[in-house]
Amino acid sequence: MMKKILTTLFFLYSGIAQAQTAGDLAEIENYLNGIKTLKANFVQTASNGTVSEGLLYIEKPSKLRMEYAPPAEILLIGNGDYVVFNDRELDQITNIDYEDIPATMILADEVKIDNKNLKVLDFYKDAGLTSVTLEYAKDKNVGPITLVFSNNPFELKQWKIIDPQSVEVTLSLYDVIKDQPLDENLFKFQKEKARSRRR
Repeated sequence: MMKKILTTLFFLYSGIAQAQTAGDLAEIENYLNGIKTLKANFVQTASNGTVSEGLLYIEKPSKLRMEYAPPAEILLIGNGDYVVFNDRELDQITNIDYEDIPATMILADEVKIDNKNLKVLDFYKDAGLTSVTLEYAKDKNVGPITLVFSNNPFELKQWKIIDPQSVEVTLSLYDVIKDQPLDENLFKFQKEKARSRRR
């Protein structure tokens, strides 16, 4: 499965690059702001060689759930107030502020790429994909995030961040389902050692 995803992304990157326009940024804003809910499978790869798979759930504003499949024993839940990081293998629970996670910028009710608060560091577009690297201009504690979209249809396919340990982490999405009702209990944390994957 991962080989298929990486092959698809390789072919998406083929073509002639174009410079960004106001229309390009508006298309990105409209897509992100148009999301009500999102469910997807993901493959996460890191520059240190680790590979993980799992399920992603988003409900705007600010709700997030990431279930990592075995052998990873990690559950990440954002309930709107804070993000719970549960490492089941180590039996550890950590609360994380939203401001400390670059990817949570896409969870806001309104994403505005105004080059004041949210600025463009890099942009790439060809026949297959659009890629934009964004950074909070006033908050240097939060690193940049690169978002990759397919162009036809225009859809979020991947994001990339640098974690606090300077490891580059790439999350590739597939089987994306938008705007379907999600169980509110997905975004409520309950400590449990046994795993049951939701479909």
